[in-house]
Amino acid sequence: MPRDGAGPDFIEALARGLDVITAFKAGRPVMTLAEVAAATGLARPTARRILLTLTELGYVRAGERGFTLTPRVLDLGVAYVDALGLWDVARPHLERLVERTGESCSVAQLDGSDIVYVARVAVPKIVSLTVQIGTRFPALPTSLGKVQLAALAPDELERVLAEPTRSGLVARWRPDREERDAALREVRARGWALTDEQLAPGIRSVAAPLRDGEGRVIAGVNVNCHAAETSVAHLLEHHLPLLLQAAGDISADFASRERLPRVTAPAS
Repeated sequence: MPRDGAGPDFIEALARGLDVITAFKAGRPVMTLAEVAAATGLARPTARRILLTLTELGYVRAGERGFTLTPRVLDLGVAYVDALGLWDVARPHLERLVERTGESCSVAQLDGSDIVYVARVAVPKIVSLTVQIGTRFPALPTSLGKVQLAALAPDELERVLAEPTRSGLVARWRPDREERDAALREVRARGWALTDEQLAPGIRSVAAPLRDGEGRVIAGVNVNCHAAETSVAHLLEHHLPLLLQAAGDISADFASRERLPRVTAPAS
């Protein structure tokens, strides 16, 4: 039924699509079709069509347990970050890590063959690429992408990397399959990833995975520096231990947040 008070130019289909996106809130990041229909007041066939449309556009992903938002929702605003709550958890740890390293630190999540930045504390330095929340880069040549790609099963890895990048960036490092698999095996074995000017000139970083309460990799956190200012040796000897500590602390806090009981206030 049309909404009360909607004017003649009101687009009901668009409003319903936004209703479906905003139905995903803290405490319910995964929803079944029935749950989406109940939360939005839509008929199940309507909710299904909207979910399939959003899936086609890349804003929603279908999984075994139900539907989830993708980081592409960041293109519309901060709905994705609010639903996940990762920024609130990571921010104090990122600020502390920046204070101890003097370098910019970020959290990013995998979205197809790209990473999308969802949290960042930056220091003013001249670098070849501008990064902010919502920035998208190809995953494979980044440290943040490598730690997440290394956690994927082989079939899932091939499916993800088969998706075309939406970053608009051509990376310097474009390995063949053998070189790629060797690099990811190394990341998997040591538990962290290094990128040395593989994405673009001057960008050097090290990243560690972030995990949820069940041990699944949900994101990556990194320390990023300028290659002309910070050597690989200093990055690994000084910054990496601090990064690994921060990654463990963020993961522990995120797991604790997941275990908190969710209380829904009754409608007034």
